[in-house]
Amino acid sequence: MVVMTLVGWSSVPLFLRFFAQHIDVWTSNGWRYGAAAVFWAPVVIVVALRRGLPLGLWRAALIPSLINAVGQVCFAWAHYKIEPGLLTFGLRSQILFAAIGAYLLFPGERAVIRTPGYLMGALLVIAGTSGAMFGSGQSIDVGQLTGVGLAIGSGLLFACYGLSVRRFMRGVNSVIAFAAISQYTAVVMVGLMLWLGERRGYAAWELTGEQFVWLMVSALIGIALGHVFYYMSIARLGVAVSAGVLQLQPFVVGMFSYLLFAEVLTATQWASGAVAVSGAMMMLGVQWLVHRRTALTAAT
Repeated sequence: MVVMTLVGWSSVPLFLRFFAQHIDVWTSNGWRYGAAAVFWAPVVIVVALRRGLPLGLWRAALIPSLINAVGQVCFAWAHYKIEPGLLTFGLRSQILFAAIGAYLLFPGERAVIRTPGYLMGALLVIAGTSGAMFGSGQSIDVGQLTGVGLAIGSGLLFACYGLSVRRFMRGVNSVIAFAAISQYTAVVMVGLMLWLGERRGYAAWELTGEQFVWLMVSALIGIALGHVFYYMSIARLGVAVSAGVLQLQPFVVGMFSYLLFAEVLTATQWASGAVAVSGAMMMLGVQWLVHRRTALTAAT
């Protein structure tokens, strides 16, 4: 499951980069999230008919869905400004924002975040991400700077999304939770497409048949199934291991972006990206060790 998550989520930046050459960001998001919502709608309907939807589900899903929608706009828009490899290294900043949010919202996490190893990992993420973003050795124009800002902004919003799911949807089955969130997110994305998209999203019909199929495939493996694979892997491996494997995403995306789009990252950027990923792994490792030690102490 975690390998499938890695494959699916590594493919998303590559798909978005490809479709950035053919359709606008609003059309891309509208069609992809609309397709994902259609995929998950039967789950919501069947569970609702069996009276299995948790009480207050739609109210609880509202804030996470809005945060997710804004984050997805920033994420997709960034692909129109910078290349996929650079963008995914920038997303490593997400773990920093998640740590800050967890410190503020969940007192039980503060003991983990205060540990020297965790703080050292955070510093490595900051240094590595900065080096990856600005280590090309070339001047950065306004468009690229905007792309970097969108990448980091999406990292912030995705961290807020995860924290909001944890806070507002506690106790809700992860599949049902994402099915509900996908419906809300699709409403926002389709609405933005009809408002801002080129010819209200009709531009997607001008893709070739093969390109349109790949647009739907990207929605299926990157959105509809990717999140469920991740939840299933967490249930079996835990958060630290699952999130740790996903730290390989920037390297996978960077390699295929080079092969598909001739994106070239400098040695400094690769090395800095490795530092950022190492810092994220350190943070996850410290978190796992502290939680394990706490659990063993409670058991004895």
